[in-house]
Amino acid sequence: MILLVGLGNPGKGYVDNRHNFGFMAVDEIIRRHSFSPGKIRFQGLVAEGRIGSEKILVLKPTTFMNESGRSVGEAARFYKIPPENIIVIYDELDLPMGKVRVKKGGGHGGNNGIRSVEAHMGKEFHRVRLGIGHPGDKALVSGHVLKDFSKADRKIADTIIDSISRHIELMTSGRDADFMNKIALDTVPQRQNAEQKIKGK
Repeated sequence: MILLVGLGNPGKGYVDNRHNFGFMAVDEIIRRHSFSPGKIRFQGLVAEGRIGSEKILVLKPTTFMNESGRSVGEAARFYKIPPENIIVIYDELDLPMGKVRVKKGGGHGGNNGIRSVEAHMGKEFHRVRLGIGHPGDKALVSGHVLKDFSKADRKIADTIIDSISRHIELMTSGRDADFMNKIALDTVPQRQNAEQKIKGK
């Protein structure tokens, strides 16, 4: 079994925040792949389904971002899922908007949700890092992540969310590089348009 986790904050006020990029991605995976209706378990919302030959458990922790590891740890212990079978999707300040990077292990990059997951599961889980860009000043970070995407950035985010949901089988079957390449190809037009607008200012 693969545990696929999206990070975010619960509640209507947070739904479209940049910090909920992970929630948005797994919501579309649940919809596209016709997973079971979500149930409240493991301090989160859980949906079950299959992607290719793999049984997948999708988890959206409802602990708020900073305590996400409590929910992930509880689900992993119950199903005896090792860290190498856990994939966490989340927003990444250190990547520009439109960039997606995949890695196993590594640091938390200042993301408190990942910091919490590491505290409960160690570092050797897979990470799908969704760039949201940095506001340029550490003092502005909290406001940046807890605000909604701009209209232009939301277009890019929607393309990434759609691409992730279409190609997630590559990730769940261990083809991380192929997964990242597919998403990069899907998002080229949006990133080029964004770069042209910045240059044209």
